[in-house]
Amino acid sequence: MEKPPETDDLQIDNLPNRLTTFRIALIPVVMILLYFTHPNSKLAESTQSILGWTAAWIFALAAITDFFDGYIARRRNIVTVFGSFLDPIADKFLTVSSLIMLQYLERLHAFIVIVLVLREMYMTSLRLLATNEGIAVPVNQLGKWKTATMMVGIPFIMANESWSLLPWLPLPEFGHALVYIAAILSLGSAIIYTLSMIQKLKADRALKRKQRKLQKQNI
Repeated sequence: MEKPPETDDLQIDNLPNRLTTFRIALIPVVMILLYFTHPNSKLAESTQSILGWTAAWIFALAAITDFFDGYIARRRNIVTVFGSFLDPIADKFLTVSSLIMLQYLERLHAFIVIVLVLREMYMTSLRLLATNEGIAVPVNQLGKWKTATMMVGIPFIMANESWSLLPWLPLPEFGHALVYIAAILSLGSAIIYTLSMIQKLKADRALKRKQRKLQKQNI
């Protein structure tokens, strides 16, 4: 027999939520480490390199917890209001704060950071509207690819090392390429989400008009 989902609205203490909370706790650690890798930092270059690599690995650990909290929640059929709210917030805090810090460190162009941050703000507004209207719009595949691509690309930029995965592709450039691809995917997923939401809104409002019309006829 299939186990029913755990849907207690007040339930907070479960493994997926612990992983999400742990991910949020790692964000300031990554930011502090990256701050001391600024070009104007008085720390030795070797120390900055160690801090950059440490930040990259901690970010990667946080990204891995993002995968596992979702996997465990699905596997154990755990659904809570707290987890549904906190998980996407944790993802946005992790990626947006990292992008802004990398721009501060002059490792990412301001334009690409603005595009990605504005997209996240736009998508958050759309999801709030969908929730207010009682509409469920599933995450599209492009959005999932965007998240995965960005989570892989950002640590390579954080490490900021000149050695290469391939002879012609140093780590930072590889990270940049992935973040630019993520930006393109993010715009595509935003368009798909918007069109899907408009379609659902029209269908929902048409259904409500029909129901009101039937109610008037029955009076």
